[in-house]
Amino acid sequence: MAIRAFSRLKTPVFASILVRFLTRTPITELSLPLKPKVLVLEPNYCNPFRLYHDGRPRGPLWRGKKLIGKEALFVILGLKRFKDDEEKLEKFIKSHVMRLLKMDMIAVLCELERQEEVALAVKIFGVIQKQDWYKPDVYLYKDLIIALARCKKMDDAMQLWETMRKEGLFPDSQTYAEVIRGFLKYGSPADAMNIYEDMKNSPDPPEELPFRILLKGLLPHPLLRNRVKQDFEEIFPERHVYDPPEEIFGIR
Repeated sequence: MAIRAFSRLKTPVFASILVRFLTRTPITELSLPLKPKVLVLEPNYCNPFRLYHDGRPRGPLWRGKKLIGKEALFVILGLKRFKDDEEKLEKFIKSHVMRLLKMDMIAVLCELERQEEVALAVKIFGVIQKQDWYKPDVYLYKDLIIALARCKKMDDAMQLWETMRKEGLFPDSQTYAEVIRGFLKYGSPADAMNIYEDMKNSPDPPEELPFRILLKGLLPHPLLRNRVKQDFEEIFPERHVYDPPEEIFGIR
């Protein structure tokens, strides 16, 4: 076929030379190795970087979702989709949330708290409380109360607080600190002092952090601050409290 094609060229001299070269020169087969060498990269366990992509998504979103099942992720997306429609939200909760397993339901609650979807988190917590397997757990209350306090939803936080106390549960030092900080940011030092009094009645020994938060937040309220300062010096005699100059706050 190649010889016929070259013989039809318009230039007879060039065509004859090519035909003569092709007829005299045999075509030799290329010698290929039977087993080509493949470069094998041995794993270096001292190198923290992977030589391959394992298929997992990257970024902070994966850190929050890697322990959540597919059904729980579907429920989270559905809850966020219908959160502005109360009727559709209730139907979705009955049809999808109620059939979740225990760990998936708790995972949904934790993920909503992480995303600061606190209104949805309160609804899911209400569903959890109605389950047969539910037992009062201070850590479930703790995470939700802290999430509400950080979002300045102090009324909802105090409703949960009262429910927790009725169940005979006392929060830990971190919960006290976050609720006290929330009330101080919310502009309600009286409520912060109520939480402080509840903390003093707790069976657990008090820690330093809630006192420090109160002492800093009560700077514009010297009478309340002196009261907390006296308790702090009695409980932590080896610690010191920094008092700013009185002229800063107009105290004389």
